[in-house]
Amino acid sequence: MSIIFSGNELLNIAISIERRGMTFYDIMAKSTDNEVARAVFEALVNMEREHITIFENMMDEIGPSQTAESTGPEYSGYLQALIDDSVFTDDMITSEMATQADSDIKALELAISAEKDSILFYYEMKELMPKQVYPVIERIILEEKSHLHQLTEVKKRLQTT
Repeated sequence: MSIIFSGNELLNIAISIERRGMTFYDIMAKSTDNEVARAVFEALVNMEREHITIFENMMDEIGPSQTAESTGPEYSGYLQALIDDSVFTDDMITSEMATQADSDIKALELAISAEKDSILFYYEMKELMPKQVYPVIERIILEEKSHLHQLTEVKKRLQTT
């Protein structure tokens, strides 16, 4: 038995991930005293907002009838695990968790982990989407990789100071 996802279902998941990311980065920007980290977190909030707009526009393009088929129930569980337990979980985005991050380094490590999971999710999502949206998904993946690189660079800078 295979699982069928509509393009809109996948895009709704992606929009949810981006919203969680926006919230997480906004909390992190407001909770750090480091100007470099704050600037990166604020830039990431804006990028996540742009991704939401891109995904909303994609929903109009592909229409509700487009579906994609997975390779089986294990695959559905895998995607659900990425969504529920990895990519900007509800726990990660609560202000309590953000303020409990005992340092900017710890906050950056949380963000780095979430970006890695986000990249993984989008690679998997791409495989389930119609081919005509591949270029858009690939652009999002490149932007997520850029987020990962930015966060890693800021972490390196903070560790040397």
